[in-house]
Amino acid sequence: MHVFSLCLHLHLPSHSLKGKRGIVKSILARARNSFNVAAAEVDLQDVPGSAVLAFVTVNGSRVKARQLLEQLEEWVVDERPDVEVVGADFEER
Repeated sequence: MHVFSLCLHLHLPSHSLKGKRGIVKSILARARNSFNVAAAEVDLQDVPGSAVLAFVTVNGSRVKARQLLEQLEEWVVDERPDVEVVGADFEER
């Protein structure tokens, strides 16, 4: 069993926490539904223009788990051109 996590550091087009909440909740919900991953905002909750989102998957195959999270990162870039991915950290646990 392989557990992989992905932390995405994002720059958001938001100047208020209310605007940020809408963007973050949309990304998290759509990622959960489309990729069957656990997802949460894990840092910078009080910063309107930035967010750190974490996604976790468990799979019997190391390659498939990593590929799924790579596809998720590409999906965020493609689906949300208004959101800039500043950094992406992959980790196996």
